[in-house]
Amino acid sequence: MYLSRFLSIHALWVTVSSLMQPYPLVWGHYDVCKTQIYTEEGKVWDYMACQPESTDMTKYLKVKLDPPDITCGDPPESFCAMGNPYMCNNECDASTPELAHPPELMFDFEGRHPSTFWQSATWKEYPKPLQVNITLSWSKTIELTDNIVITFESGRPDQMILEKSLDYGRTWQPYQYYATDCLDAFHMDPKSVKDLSQHTVLEIICTEEYSTGYTTNSKIIHFEIKDRFAFFAGPRLRNMASLYGQLDTTKKLRDFFTVTDLRIRLLRPAVGEIFVDELHLARYFYAISDIKVRGRCKCNLHATVCVYDNSKLTCECEHNTTGPDCGKCKKNYQGRPWSPGSYLPIPKGTANTYPPKFNRIWPNISSLEVSNPKQANVCDNELLHCQNGGTCHNNVRCLCPAAYTGILCEKLRCEEAGSCGSDSGQAAPPQGSPALLLLTALLGTASPWAF
Repeated sequence: MYLSRFLSIHALWVTVSSLMQPYPLVWGHYDVCKTQIYTEEGKVWDYMACQPESTDMTKYLKVKLDPPDITCGDPPESFCAMGNPYMCNNECDASTPELAHPPELMFDFEGRHPSTFWQSATWKEYPKPLQVNITLSWSKTIELTDNIVITFESGRPDQMILEKSLDYGRTWQPYQYYATDCLDAFHMDPKSVKDLSQHTVLEIICTEEYSTGYTTNSKIIHFEIKDRFAFFAGPRLRNMASLYGQLDTTKKLRDFFTVTDLRIRLLRPAVGEIFVDELHLARYFYAISDIKVRGRCKCNLHATVCVYDNSKLTCECEHNTTGPDCGKCKKNYQGRPWSPGSYLPIPKGTANTYPPKFNRIWPNISSLEVSNPKQANVCDNELLHCQNGGTCHNNVRCLCPAAYTGILCEKLRCEEAGSCGSDSGQAAPPQGSPALLLLTALLGTASPWAF
């Protein structure tokens, strides 16, 4: 009875798993940093690469407009409806909540009707350019996991650039150009992401696909993250192992999807014609109802949790790492140089944990795990020197000269064979336990007169 019930549940699980296979929650992998396993030495931690879940990152950003007074409504002004650009009896008034269009309305919940949106002042100072920079900042390195989507309530701009920063806004680089005429606006041939390949995926392109101008059914602009993922993971992102492998081994590719800030540069509003209608300048403005940015905190594969506290995102680091991005070793854990975790080998990756670095004076012998030196920070080129000419290898063992052996090369090899004596030409070392010998060696290196 129990066996048949188990087989039924198992069959159901297999069926559900197979149905879910074509639609992988691709960023749900690496969601555990460590697990306990049983070995010959007992229960130990098995460490794995790990990362936070993908989430809506607009909940954590700060937005800045340049020029800062570009939002409409101060003073109040009229503008033309999008559906009928010659019906110009709509009003923007910053002092009246129902008529105000502040920047935060680009990120609010869009469940109400009519939709809420930010709006710029109109192009009343034509022919002076109407240009706006919208900067989105996280004060944290994030990794993009889905398309950036911008929804306009005005016509989509005739010219726009999406830019990114990796150094908190100190320097900027283009992500993508958008124009009704790429050659005229940016001296670039128009392309779409579909024209790219694995080898050209990092190419910065200008696209005319999202700049059809002043029409009611064309509101959305994309920056296609998933289409770029698909060059490695396949059209439905089934082969995530391939993508993870590429991200792991190609730093430029990993950096391409990594940002600290995004900047939307609105350079020319939707005109819809060759010439600007100077009699109806209230037709021309920018209005954005929604911006979607989905991603995760970059924690260098050393954390599964990213907390938001005091308006700041910080990784809850594992693997004896610390810092906002888990970008350095904890104090007293610099047993070897810091490095990020690795997606490889699939599916668990490599944690790259950091062993403790022991004090120069009175080290804890039990913490050295003498019975299992492979798990200890046995030697260190600075503090825990190998003895008798031995050299430290990866901080986990000493490579001893031919005549010596032991954890720190502290005893003669001939002693183990029982052949030390006058015939061998080697004097026997003092008798004592391995722990006592190790303590003696460590205290010797701690002495201010030891060289």
